[in-house]
Amino acid sequence: MPPHPSRLRRVAFSPAGRRASALWWVAALLFSVASAYAVEPDEMLKDPVLEARARAVTRELRCVVCQNQSVDDSDAPLARDIRVLVRERIQMGDSDAAARDFIVARYGAYVLLRPPLQGDTLVLWFGPGLFLVGGLVLAWFYVARLNRAGAAPAALSASEEDAVRRRIDEQAGT
Repeated sequence: MPPHPSRLRRVAFSPAGRRASALWWVAALLFSVASAYAVEPDEMLKDPVLEARARAVTRELRCVVCQNQSVDDSDAPLARDIRVLVRERIQMGDSDAAARDFIVARYGAYVLLRPPLQGDTLVLWFGPGLFLVGGLVLAWFYVARLNRAGAAPAALSASEEDAVRRRIDEQAGT
């Protein structure tokens, strides 16, 4: 049984409840900001224009360790190596596209957060939709089978009816 609403109000507005709420909000704030500091100061380029270009390129690259995080946001050592590599390429005079293509040549199209639509990336583009459709089809067949099984129960044979009546009579007698 849930606690009475007045009890919940007393707990929520008590000093301990306010402290717990404050700690929760501080933790949520820290976890949401943590990814903003993935790029270390020693990685940053001195020229702000080149640094902005490098950040733009690394935001488009997927961390192959974290998988759903950009290289710019990831704290993984491999992501750091890729960030440093991109900055080196940009410092050497590569264009943004050339630096990105260098990383793609090394790690494949999977490293792009938005991979191009081509033969080897079709699974990346259409795989989630195919899994969703496949799951819906399986669920439909499952529900249809349940409906068919529950629609018309099989009739009992005469011996089964007699056994059920005897069992009911035994239960009623005890």
